[in-house]
Amino acid sequence: MGIENEIASWDGKSASQIQAVFDAHSADESFSNTVIALSLTEACEKGGTWLLKAWLEAGNELEQAQIARIFASLEQLVHWEAKLHVLQSVPFMAIADADRDNVYNFFRTALTEPNKFVRAWAYNGLYELSRQHPEYKKEAKAFFEMAMRDEAPSVKARIRKVMNNGW
Repeated sequence: MGIENEIASWDGKSASQIQAVFDAHSADESFSNTVIALSLTEACEKGGTWLLKAWLEAGNELEQAQIARIFASLEQLVHWEAKLHVLQSVPFMAIADADRDNVYNFFRTALTEPNKFVRAWAYNGLYELSRQHPEYKKEAKAFFEMAMRDEAPSVKARIRKVMNNGW
């Protein structure tokens, strides 16, 4: 069975099953391009983004063209888990000038998601954007201040962690 079928047959819950897919395929030379392409299909976006995040966390790096492809497709993500995986991957990706507006809009939209994890990591994304592009720092800090008044405790915990990292 190929990686696409393995991802498509994943139940979306079993960590050991998706980890087995990662273990079987992550050393493939075309792994990053394959999972990026699969992440752009609704049937595989949860698994594809999970695999991409795991690959980046393992110390691998994307080329700027690959990052641009991911950032160009942010608005087509459907599942909250896929959005979360991409948000959790942002610290591993350089945000090019050409991608700033699209990435910023994705973060702003994610701040209104019903899922608390997505919102928490959207704040983390704003931090990463402002770290790489300081012109966003003042606005990001304003969002953080509002969130510390209004957000769920789990979201506030993520914000406190970000603020302790250098703000």
